[in-house]
Amino acid sequence: MSEVEKKPKSKTPLIMFVVFVLPVVLAYFALQFDWFNKASTNRGELLTPALDLNLIPNELEPKWRLLFVMPTNCEQSCENALYSINQIWVALGKESDRVEPLVVAHQSSEKPENTEMSAHPHIKVLSADIQNVNKVFKDGSTDGIFIVDTLGNIILKYSLKQQQEDAIQQSRDILADLRKVLKLSRIG
Repeated sequence: MSEVEKKPKSKTPLIMFVVFVLPVVLAYFALQFDWFNKASTNRGELLTPALDLNLIPNELEPKWRLLFVMPTNCEQSCENALYSINQIWVALGKESDRVEPLVVAHQSSEKPENTEMSAHPHIKVLSADIQNVNKVFKDGSTDGIFIVDTLGNIILKYSLKQQQEDAIQQSRDILADLRKVLKLSRIG
Protein backbone atom coordinates (compact mmCIF):
# COMPACT_ATOMS: atom_id res chain seq x y z
CA MET A 1 0.00 0.00 0.00
CA SER A 2 1.20 3.34 -0.87
CA GLU A 3 0.72 6.14 1.47
CA VAL A 4 -0.59 9.29 0.01
CA GLU A 5 1.85 12.01 0.69
CA LYS A 6 0.34 14.96 2.43
CA LYS A 7 1.50 18.18 0.93
CA PRO A 8 2.12 20.92 3.42
CA LYS A 9 -0.51 23.65 3.08
CA SER A 10 0.78 26.86 1.65
CA LYS A 11 0.81 29.82 4.04
CA THR A 12 1.07 32.37 1.27
CA PRO A 13 -2.63 33.42 1.27
CA LEU A 14 -2.55 33.95 5.02
CA ILE A 15 0.62 36.04 4.80
CA MET A 16 -0.87 38.09 1.96
CA PHE A 17 -3.99 38.72 4.02
CA VAL A 18 -1.98 39.82 7.07
CA VAL A 19 0.31 42.09 5.09
CA PHE A 20 -2.18 43.80 2.77
CA VAL A 21 -5.75 43.47 3.99
CA LEU A 22 -5.48 43.51 7.79
CA PRO A 23 -3.87 47.03 8.04
CA VAL A 24 -6.61 48.51 5.86
CA VAL A 25 -9.34 46.89 7.96
CA LEU A 26 -7.72 48.05 11.20
CA ALA A 27 -7.33 51.61 9.87
CA TYR A 28 -11.00 51.66 8.89
CA PHE A 29 -12.12 50.59 12.35
CA ALA A 30 -9.71 53.01 14.03
CA LEU A 31 -11.29 55.89 12.11
CA GLN A 32 -14.86 54.71 12.63
CA PHE A 33 -14.60 54.13 16.38
CA ASP A 34 -12.12 56.89 17.32
CA TRP A 35 -9.48 54.54 18.70
CA PHE A 36 -6.89 57.32 18.67
CA ASN A 37 -6.64 60.93 19.77
CA LYS A 38 -6.90 63.31 16.89
CA ALA A 39 -4.09 65.75 17.49
CA SER A 40 -3.49 69.23 16.23
CA THR A 41 -0.16 70.93 16.02
CA ASN A 42 -1.28 74.52 16.41
CA ARG A 43 -0.60 76.07 19.80
CA GLY A 44 -3.25 78.75 19.63
CA GLU A 45 -7.02 78.43 19.74
CA LEU A 46 -8.38 77.68 16.29
CA LEU A 47 -11.35 79.94 15.56
CA THR A 48 -14.14 78.06 13.83
CA PRO A 49 -15.68 79.63 11.92
CA ALA A 50 -12.98 82.15 11.15
CA LEU A 51 -13.78 85.80 11.84
CA ASP A 52 -13.73 88.28 8.94
CA LEU A 53 -11.41 91.27 9.38
CA ASN A 54 -12.69 92.67 6.08
CA LEU A 55 -15.81 93.92 7.92
CA ILE A 56 -13.60 96.79 9.05
CA PRO A 57 -13.14 99.14 6.08
CA ASN A 58 -9.45 99.26 5.26
CA GLU A 59 -6.97 99.68 2.48
CA LEU A 60 -4.69 96.87 3.61
CA GLU A 61 -2.72 94.84 1.10
CA PRO A 62 -2.96 91.05 1.29
CA LYS A 63 -0.49 89.96 3.97
CA TRP A 64 -0.44 87.70 6.97
CA ARG A 65 -1.09 89.76 10.09
CA LEU A 66 -0.49 89.68 13.80
CA LEU A 67 -3.56 91.47 15.11
CA PHE A 68 -4.18 93.09 18.46
CA VAL A 69 -7.23 95.16 19.40
CA MET A 70 -6.29 98.01 21.69
CA PRO A 71 -8.30 97.81 24.95
CA THR A 72 -9.82 100.72 26.86
CA ASN A 73 -6.93 100.73 29.33
CA CYS A 74 -3.55 99.46 28.23
CA GLU A 75 -2.27 97.63 31.30
CA GLN A 76 0.55 95.11 31.66
CA SER A 77 -1.07 92.44 29.47
CA CYS A 78 -1.56 95.02 26.73
CA GLU A 79 2.06 96.16 26.95
CA ASN A 80 3.16 92.50 26.85
CA ALA A 81 1.06 91.94 23.73
CA LEU A 82 2.55 94.96 21.94
CA TYR A 83 6.05 93.84 22.89
CA SER A 84 5.31 90.26 21.76
CA ILE A 85 3.90 91.31 18.40
CA ASN A 86 6.99 93.40 17.70
CA GLN A 87 9.40 90.67 18.82
CA ILE A 88 7.64 88.02 16.73
CA TRP A 89 7.85 90.25 13.68
CA VAL A 90 11.57 90.84 14.26
CA ALA A 91 12.18 87.10 14.85
CA LEU A 92 10.66 86.23 11.47
CA GLY A 93 13.78 87.61 9.81
CA LYS A 94 13.60 87.32 6.02
CA GLU A 95 9.93 86.29 6.25
CA SER A 96 9.01 89.55 8.03
CA ASP A 97 8.06 91.20 4.73
CA ARG A 98 5.17 88.69 4.44
CA VAL A 99 3.73 89.60 7.87
CA GLU A 100 2.39 92.87 9.18
CA PRO A 101 1.91 93.62 12.88
CA LEU A 102 -1.41 95.47 13.20
CA VAL A 103 -3.16 97.18 16.10
CA VAL A 104 -6.84 98.07 15.71
CA ALA A 105 -7.80 101.15 17.70
CA HIS A 106 -11.39 102.33 18.15
CA GLN A 107 -13.08 105.26 19.90
CA SER A 108 -13.00 103.75 23.41
CA SER A 109 -9.46 102.36 23.04
CA GLU A 110 -6.56 103.89 24.82
CA LYS A 111 -4.71 106.17 22.43
CA PRO A 112 -1.72 104.35 20.94
CA GLU A 113 0.38 107.44 21.66
CA ASN A 114 -0.21 106.89 25.41
CA THR A 115 1.31 103.40 25.26
CA GLU A 116 4.72 101.98 24.41
CA MET A 117 3.83 102.01 20.69
CA SER A 118 6.63 104.48 19.97
CA ALA A 119 9.09 101.75 20.99
CA HIS A 120 7.62 99.52 18.28
CA PRO A 121 7.74 101.52 15.03
CA HIS A 122 6.92 98.54 12.78
CA ILE A 123 3.45 98.10 14.23
CA LYS A 124 0.78 99.62 12.00
CA VAL A 125 -2.29 101.20 13.61
CA LEU A 126 -5.71 100.88 11.98
CA SER A 127 -8.43 103.20 13.28
CA ALA A 128 -11.85 101.59 13.24
CA ASP A 129 -15.38 102.23 14.39
CA ILE A 130 -16.41 100.28 17.51
CA GLN A 131 -19.49 98.91 15.72
CA ASN A 132 -17.31 97.45 12.98
CA VAL A 133 -14.99 95.88 15.53
CA ASN A 134 -18.03 94.34 17.26
CA LYS A 135 -19.23 93.00 13.88
CA VAL A 136 -15.89 91.33 13.27
CA PHE A 137 -15.72 89.73 16.71
CA LYS A 138 -19.49 89.11 16.85
CA ASP A 139 -19.66 90.87 20.22
CA GLY A 140 -17.16 88.32 21.56
CA SER A 141 -13.91 88.97 23.34
CA THR A 142 -11.25 91.00 21.60
CA ASP A 143 -8.71 90.18 24.31
CA GLY A 144 -5.89 88.36 22.63
CA ILE A 145 -3.36 88.26 19.87
CA PHE A 146 -4.73 86.95 16.59
CA ILE A 147 -3.24 85.54 13.39
CA VAL A 148 -5.00 86.78 10.26
CA ASP A 149 -4.53 85.14 6.86
CA THR A 150 -4.04 86.98 3.58
CA LEU A 151 -7.78 86.95 2.83
CA GLY A 152 -8.63 88.74 6.08
CA ASN A 153 -9.79 85.66 8.00
CA ILE A 154 -8.89 85.66 11.68
CA ILE A 155 -7.89 82.04 12.21
CA LEU A 156 -5.96 81.69 15.50
CA LYS A 157 -6.28 83.34 18.91
CA TYR A 158 -3.80 83.52 21.76
CA SER A 159 -4.87 84.77 25.18
CA LEU A 160 -3.15 87.73 26.81
CA LYS A 161 -0.61 87.09 29.57
CA GLN A 162 -0.08 89.23 32.66
CA GLN A 163 3.44 88.00 33.44
CA GLN A 164 6.22 88.93 31.06
CA GLU A 165 7.80 85.44 31.25
CA ASP A 166 4.48 83.88 30.21
CA ALA A 167 4.14 86.39 27.39
CA ILE A 168 7.62 85.53 26.11
CA GLN A 169 6.80 81.80 26.14
CA GLN A 170 3.55 82.50 24.33
CA SER A 171 5.49 84.54 21.75
CA ARG A 172 7.48 81.41 20.96
CA ASP A 173 4.23 79.51 20.41
CA ILE A 174 2.85 82.23 18.14
CA LEU A 175 6.12 82.33 16.21
CA ALA A 176 6.05 78.54 15.73
CA ASP A 177 2.46 78.63 14.42
CA LEU A 178 3.17 81.62 12.19
CA ARG A 179 6.24 79.95 10.69
CA LYS A 180 4.15 76.86 9.94
CA VAL A 181 1.46 78.79 8.09
CA LEU A 182 4.05 80.82 6.20
CA LYS A 183 5.83 77.63 5.17
CA LEU A 184 2.59 76.07 3.95
CA SER A 185 1.34 79.23 2.25
CA ARG A 186 2.88 80.73 -0.83
CA ILE A 187 0.45 83.65 -0.70
CA GLY A 188 1.34 86.91 0.97
